[in-house]
Amino acid sequence: MKLYAISDLHLGSPVNRAAIERLGTFRDDWLILAGDIGETEDHLRTALETLVPKFARIIWVPGNHDLWTIDPDPWPLKGEYKYRRLVEVCRSYDVLTPEDPYAVWPGTDGGCEVVIAPLFLLYDHSFRPAHVAPEDAVSWARKSGVMCSDDGLLDPEPHGSCEAWCARRVLLTERRLAETAAENRRFVLINHFPLRRDLIRLDHMPGYAVWCGTQATEDWHLRFNAAAVVYGHLHVPGSHVRDGVRFEEVSLGYPGEWDGVGDLGPRLRQILPAPGE
Repeated sequence: MKLYAISDLHLGSPVNRAAIERLGTFRDDWLILAGDIGETEDHLRTALETLVPKFARIIWVPGNHDLWTIDPDPWPLKGEYKYRRLVEVCRSYDVLTPEDPYAVWPGTDGGCEVVIAPLFLLYDHSFRPAHVAPEDAVSWARKSGVMCSDDGLLDPEPHGSCEAWCARRVLLTERRLAETAAENRRFVLINHFPLRRDLIRLDHMPGYAVWCGTQATEDWHLRFNAAAVVYGHLHVPGSHVRDGVRFEEVSLGYPGEWDGVGDLGPRLRQILPAPGE
């Protein structure tokens, strides 16, 4: 039995939709969907209808694209309301979300119980150079030539801003993790956005970091005894180690960022058991 992960399926693309349909069956294994499944409820439903029958259990967290408001409905859901709707959709397919009780992995990690913790934390523009004031972070990024579609498509309603929404999510999640933590217990932390700034390696557009996470989570892998941390968002898949903890960026990305053909199976990242064990 294995725990796999993938993110950034971007099912607005017909090529990516075809790819998940070609994916084989992993009936004994679990799959993490770490955000950016698409931009609409229909994209999420397509993913779940296709993937739920292929795996024993699926865990989902939202990405920024999932929360965009682009629905043609004249009264589309926004912000917190869209997030809650997507949670309802996931639950209708028996998919675990950040609003559900954490699942316990059937195996162990180094003899420790492992808790699978899907998170929803957003970003607060704190991944910025030290000389840039908080209120200037977005304008600094724009001056460097970076624009983010979130600014026009991700509405934080009813929160006053993405920063405020992020602060609320961090507070609630930190409290919950602390209450769940115990001796001889480890976590797999799952968030669409990277938990650490030093994982953001976008040399071609460094300003994009301000839309990539929050400094508040820099030490969570240590505070909560992480066995692994799973994230996406960057479209730069890879495995990294910080303080002895694996950080797995599991993006698929747009068709131009992968070959778009063949079996998607090798694109799934194995999280548990740790590769090599």
